[in-house]
Order: sequence, then C-alpha cells, then structure tokens
Amino acid sequence: MQITRRLAVAGLMAATLATPPLAQADEAERMEIDAKANAALARLYAENPAAKELGGKSVGILIMPEITKAGFVVGGQGGKGVLRVGGAPQAYYRLVSASIGFQAGVQSYSQVLMFLTKEALDGFTSANGWEAGVDGSVAIVKSGATVGGDTTTVSSPIVGFVFGEKGLMAAANIEGSKYTRLDD
Repeated sequence: MQITRRLAVAGLMAATLATPPLAQADEAERMEIDAKANAALARLYAENPAAKELGGKSVGILIMPEITKAGFVVGGQGGKGVLRVGGAPQAYYRLVSASIGFQAGVQSYSQVLMFLTKEALDGFTSANGWEAGVDGSVAIVKSGATVGGDTTTVSSPIVGFVFGEKGLMAAANIEGSKYTRLDD
C-alpha cells in the first residue's frame, strides 16, 4: 500500500512540475485556453438552460474546458482553465489530482465551477492551492442533470458542473481536485 501511495504522490508531483507557469507561456496559450473555455461554456449553457441562468447570477466562473483523467490502480487528472469575473479573464488555473483504488482507463471531460458569493470567490482566489471538498464545498451537477426547478433555491455557494465526458473510465469528479494559479 505504501508503494501505491508513493506512486500516486510521484505522479501528482510530475503532473504539477510538467506544466510550466503561464507567465512563461506565450499569449497563444492564453488565447487557446480562452477559445476552449468559450466553447465549453456555450456547450454547457446549450445542454442546461438552468446553468445559464445560474451563470448570470455568479460572481465568478472557473471554466476548465478539457480535463484528462487516466489510471490503472493509480490515477491522475489534470487540465488548464480560466477564471472569469464579470465575463472577463481574471486568472488562469491548473487542476491536478491523484487517486488510488480500482480504476482503469482514460477519460476527458469539461468542468465549470460557479461561485455564487463573493466570500466563496475570495476564498478560492486567495488560497495558495485550493482543494475542492477541503477548502470549499462544491454542489456537483453531473452531465444531463439540472440544478433544480428554480435556481434561486441553490444553497451552496459553489456549484460545479461536469459534462462532455468522453472515454472509458468510471466517473469524473471534483472532490480532491487541487487548483493553483498558473502565473504563480
């Protein structure tokens, strides 16, 4: 079991180190992230009109347009995205997580986190590495599900949408995912 844990930690570290800070990246990479984020958000809003209504009420939206998850006993996932406040890019983020357990396959999906309160958004942006489920609770809405009959009754300050799953892996999740700014 300790070997498996060490492999998971090593995989997480390798994924983190393999992605250079965005400050070192060129403008083309930012434009690519923004273009993919636009497409992912448009797809979410087309599939789920309640998500569009909720997005209009959000104080900030983190769009992770392409997350890749892979594993065989030890797994990991990662991707890049953009935090938008008032519709404008505020900062760029990296998502990384590792897992151990029964798993095999490769999957990609999109994820959107909507921050419904300034306090939730401030908690996310001020953290030096924010972890879902630890630093903030996220109400997760899976692909094809709706927020509820009335988006005014959403009680969680952060709502996460997982959609566009492709590949052969059991599930996409948010819990345990660590988000860090790319330009730090």
